[in-house]
Amino acid sequence: MNHNSYITVKRAKFKTISGEVNIPYGTKLEVGGNVLLYNGKPVCAVFSDCAYEFFAQNDDGQGLLRGKLIQTIKSTLAKHMNALLVPSDGTMWVDGMDTKEDEHLWDVRQSAGMVFQNPDNQIVGNLVEEDIAFGPENLGIPTADIWNRVDEALDKTGMEAFRNQSPNHLSGGQKQRVAIAGVLAMHPKCIIFDESTAMLDPQGRRNIIDVARGLQQEYGITILLITHHMDEVLAADHVFVMKDGRIMGQGTPMEIFAQHKLLEECGLRLPVLYQYLDFLEQEQIIDSVAYRNIHNVEDLITEMTRRYQKEQADQTEFPNDLIGEIQVERNAGEGILLNHVSYVYNKGFADERTALNDVNLHITKGEFVAVIGHTGSGKSTLMQHLNGLYTATEGTVYYNGQDIADHDFSIKQLRQKVGLVFQYPEYQLFAETVEKDVCFGPENMDISKVEAQKRAYEAIEAVGLPDTIYDCSPLQLSGGQKRRVAIAGILAMQPDYLVLDEPTAGLDPYSAEKLLEMLKDLQVRQGIAIILVSHSMEEVAEYADRIVVMDQGKICFDEPTWKVFTRKQELEELGLAVPTGNRILNALKNVGNDIDVKHSTKEEVCGELIRWKQKEGR
Repeated sequence: MNHNSYITVKRAKFKTISGEVNIPYGTKLEVGGNVLLYNGKPVCAVFSDCAYEFFAQNDDGQGLLRGKLIQTIKSTLAKHMNALLVPSDGTMWVDGMDTKEDEHLWDVRQSAGMVFQNPDNQIVGNLVEEDIAFGPENLGIPTADIWNRVDEALDKTGMEAFRNQSPNHLSGGQKQRVAIAGVLAMHPKCIIFDESTAMLDPQGRRNIIDVARGLQQEYGITILLITHHMDEVLAADHVFVMKDGRIMGQGTPMEIFAQHKLLEECGLRLPVLYQYLDFLEQEQIIDSVAYRNIHNVEDLITEMTRRYQKEQADQTEFPNDLIGEIQVERNAGEGILLNHVSYVYNKGFADERTALNDVNLHITKGEFVAVIGHTGSGKSTLMQHLNGLYTATEGTVYYNGQDIADHDFSIKQLRQKVGLVFQYPEYQLFAETVEKDVCFGPENMDISKVEAQKRAYEAIEAVGLPDTIYDCSPLQLSGGQKRRVAIAGILAMQPDYLVLDEPTAGLDPYSAEKLLEMLKDLQVRQGIAIILVSHSMEEVAEYADRIVVMDQGKICFDEPTWKVFTRKQELEELGLAVPTGNRILNALKNVGNDIDVKHSTKEEVCGELIRWKQKEGR
C-alpha cells in the first residue's frame, strides 16, 4: 500500500482511542499499515441502525487494504461488499464503485467474490467442472482460458477427482470446495469467505486457509475471512471483532486475544492453544519467554518435549485390551445395530458411487458417540440410515432387535425414537411460529393437543430458549436459535436417540459451547444417546465418550475418545487431527514422563498435568 493511500468518508461516525468522533463528509482518512488514521490517530468505524459504511477506494484505484488478509465476524457486512445488500444509509465503495448503482452490480461481484456458508446456495451446474466454469463464462472469458481456470481451481481445492460428478451427489464439505473453486476461477480482486470452512475436515480447513494465504501473497488478492474458528484467526494480518452490527475492536490477532473482556462480551473464546498456554504459564510449566515464542501447537509440543525429555524415553504403547475399557455393555437385542451395511448412490447408473461399505456399528441408550472423518467419508449417509431415511443397499439395520426393513416394522415410530437434526436446520423448519414448528412432531403422534403443547414448551425450555420466542417465525431467527428450535422439535417427541449432523457449524464459540453442554446434559440427566457428527476435534474431545472414525465409507476405528486421539499419524493420514490437550499428554508420555493419557477434556488434561508436576516436584 502506498504511503498516500486513503478512503473518503461518507456520513460516518468513527471511534478513536479517545472516544467517538464525527468526521465531516468528504474527509480523507489515511491508510497507515492495516489501520485508518484520522489526524494521525487510528480509528475504526462504528456501525449502527444498519448503516454499514466500509470503503474500498484509494488514490491509485486499486482498493482499500488490497493484499491484506482481513478478518471480521459478520455476514451482513460481507454481503454489502458483494452488493447482495446495499446500505440503508451511507455509501459502500468497492474498487471505486458505489454498490447502490445498478450499472456497477456485476463489476462489483466480479471484484469481490463471495463464498457462502451453505454451498447449495451457489451451485448451479450439472457437473462439478460445469459449475466452476459458470462464472468465467458469464464474464466472457475465452474458452481456452476458462478451462485453464477450471483446472487450476480444481487443483487448488483438491477436487480434480470429482470434476465429472454431479454436485448433488457430493457431501456437504465437497460441495463447499466446489463453491470455493467457482469463485477462484473468476480471479476476483477480493474473496469473501463466509464461514466457508465450517463443513470441512481439519485438513480441508487448513488447505483452504493455505489457499487463501497463497492467493493473498502471490496475487495480492484481499481475503476477508468470516469465521467462528478462533484458530483460523491466527492466520490473519488484521482482525475486526463485531457484535450487534458494530465493530467492537480491531488489531492484530495477538492484540485481540489479549483483550479477554472484549472476547467474553462478544461471545468469543481464546483459541484452544492459548487456553492451554495461559494454564501452562500460570502453573509455571512454561515461562513467559517460551509463551511469547510459541505461535502454534507444533511450537508448544517442541518446547514441552525439549524441556521435559527424560534420558530414557519410553515410546507410548497402548495394549489392545484397553480399547474396550470404558465402553458400555451392549446387548445385541437393544439399541441401533448396523450389520454389514453398504449403501450405493445411483446403483446401476454411470455415476454409481459407494458411500457405505460393509459397516458394522452398535449404539445403545445413554452413550455420547462422535462420528468423525474427512469430507466425503460417509458420515452423513451413515446418520440417515440410523432412522430409516436411507434403506441399506446391502446388510441390515436393527432397532431393538427388529429389522427396520420388515413389513411389520413402524418407520414412523422409529423416527420418533431416533431424531435427526440436519446440517442446515432451516431445511426442517417450516411452520409459521416456533411453537407450531415444535408442536408438529408430537401432534402427529396420536397424543392430545394439550400434551403436544406441554411437550413443546418443555423442549423449548430444555434447549435454553426464552418463552418470548414462541410466537416468532423460526425463519427469522439466528443460526444458533434455528438449531435449538430444530433440536426442540425432535426433543418434543421424547426420543431415545438424538442424531446431530454438524450442529455447531457456523455458531460462535459461546453458542457452540452452550449447545454442546445442553446435549451433554440431555445425555447425563435423561439418558438420551447423542450421536454427533463433527469436524471439530476439540469439541469431540470435550464431550464424546466414544469415537467412530470413518474413511471411504468404512469404519476404521470405534474406540474410547482418548484411545482414538493417541493415533496421531493415522488420523492425520485421514485428514483429521489430534486435539491440543491430547497432543500435550501424548508428547510428554512419549519422551519418558509418567503421564496418564486416558484423558480428553480440558479439565481432565489440566488436572493430569498438575498431578504430573506435583509428582515430579517441579
